[in-house]
Amino acid sequence: MSHRERFSHVTKWIFDKALGHRIDHLADMLRAHGGQPIDIVLPDGLRFNLGLPTRATLFIHDPAALSTLAHPTLGALAEAFINGQIDIEGDITTAIVAAEQLVAASGSPVTSRIEATRRDHLPHQDRADIQHHYDVGNEFYRLWLDERMVYSCAYFETGEETIDVAQLAKLDHICRKLRLSPGERFLDIGCGWGGLIIRAAQRYGVHAVGITLSANQFELARERIRQAGLEGQAEVLLLDYRDAPAQFGERSFDKIASVGMFEHVGINNFPIYFSAIRRLLRDRGLLLNHSFTSSDIDGRPVGSGVSEFIDTYVFPNSELAHLHTMIRELGAQQFEIYDVESLRPHYARTLTLWSQRLEQQVDAARQLVGEKTLRIWRVYLAGTSLGFHRGWMNVYQVLASLQETEGPTELPLTRRWIYE
Repeated sequence: MSHRERFSHVTKWIFDKALGHRIDHLADMLRAHGGQPIDIVLPDGLRFNLGLPTRATLFIHDPAALSTLAHPTLGALAEAFINGQIDIEGDITTAIVAAEQLVAASGSPVTSRIEATRRDHLPHQDRADIQHHYDVGNEFYRLWLDERMVYSCAYFETGEETIDVAQLAKLDHICRKLRLSPGERFLDIGCGWGGLIIRAAQRYGVHAVGITLSANQFELARERIRQAGLEGQAEVLLLDYRDAPAQFGERSFDKIASVGMFEHVGINNFPIYFSAIRRLLRDRGLLLNHSFTSSDIDGRPVGSGVSEFIDTYVFPNSELAHLHTMIRELGAQQFEIYDVESLRPHYARTLTLWSQRLEQQVDAARQLVGEKTLRIWRVYLAGTSLGFHRGWMNVYQVLASLQETEGPTELPLTRRWIYE
């Protein structure tokens, strides 16, 4: 009996009419381009090999997922995985690259853009969105982040560094850019678990303040400050950036950083965000804004269901603007741009290491967060690593000086000091 006769009538019809030629097409395309060595196993156990030696196997458990394979988007394939219709055994990155090639083989461009939807980003909604993402559980993040639990792009000199070394290098890179000096007041907007404020206080002698909307981050950051003996020199508050000027007063800080938080602000709120920072910062004070950006000049999200997947399962209501939008809004608040650095290859590497570390801890992670949440994070980390490798999005550090009066900045004439 042939493999097609073993299918149910419905599955057979779907396979014959929609899928069979796609697998043939994918196999031909992968072999022609030295593609991904994967196997696809259909519901009846039939196995298709698409390249040797096999590095990953895609198991189709639900016959309904066959139609998704016939007319795939990356978002739909990711949803099929998190819902258990599809399983991945072996290297998840290999499977995701094969999924990208399957979408391309179907004639749907992976990077087609959709129109951006602007959100209101009211305080109560922002708090709920942040808690959705960051309050998954400290122990879950501890499994795959570095020892300081720094949840943003690391900084690599060679690309061979461990995640611990590269994240410490990133913290120092930010502190050097901001020229932190003993006695200065430093604010970290969206401080995470406190890695940057603790380093800034310990190594650079500043009085460091961090704010976050995540209760889990707040509690752990406060405990880590206590354990480091930095009470009185570093502090963390559960506070919205919009309330910070009233909390701290005008011109309260010499230097401000925002690392991986800007994506949650919302494009319509950029004037509110940068106005709040302007009120908090002294004249000639420095701001370092580190954030994801869209690679599309109009700020449109990535297509093929990628942005919708992230919005639904990972970062609700996040918005990525193009770099020029950020710079324009900074200029409107009298900030002078001093340095712009793309960290795209650094973040691709960071995400690869995070993904590898999570894959090594899947059993422990499953016990902490359950199967579905684990699947979301597995596909998110590996898929986003691919996205940064491909250039679907970027991440920039922008260093700016507040220039409310005429005259020079307080910065040296060259940028040599950033790297010394």
